[in-house]
This record gives sequence, structure tokens and C-alpha cells, in this order.
Amino acid sequence: MPIHVLSALAEPTRLAVMPLLADGSEHCVCALMEALGVTQSRMSRHMQVLRQAGLVVDRRDAQWVRYRLNPDMPPHIRAIVDAVIAAAARQERQAA
Repeated sequence: MPIHVLSALAEPTRLAVMPLLADGSEHCVCALMEALGVTQSRMSRHMQVLRQAGLVVDRRDAQWVRYRLNPDMPPHIRAIVDAVIAAAARQERQAA
């Protein structure tokens, strides 16, 4: 369902979180909030959209929720995500 994926990635905060998750490790909402300068409720809502689109998975760890890219994404969806992450990296290098 590429339309759901593209819709989820169309929002700037959700788009910005994808390169942060690209390192393969889990990230708590607090770290994502800090990196992107958003509130906890806003970050949690964005992560819910990404989870519903199948782009991320979450894991409860006491009071924290940790997110990472979904390792079971279909190859065609993973190709979209990889392209988005690569484009974000190119844009960041050009801005520097």
C-alpha cells in the first residue's frame, strides 16, 4: 500500500524521523523529541501514524516506548523508505 506510506511520509516531522531511525537501533520517544524539537504528544502521534503505515515497530520498555524501522517491510516499501532516507542525507549534506 504505497499510498499509505507516501501519505505518512508527506508530513515534515515524520519525514525527518526516518533518517534518525535508519541506524537500525531502537529510539525512545524522548530522544526523537529532543532531536526534532517537538513535544511528547506530537511525537507520539507521528510515530503512531508511521506504525499504522507499517514503517516502524514499537516495543514497551517500562514507561518508555522504543521505535525502530520495521524489519519486515515488503521490499517495495523498503525501497521507498531507503530512497527517502538517501534523499534526506543528500539534502543535509547540501545544506552544510
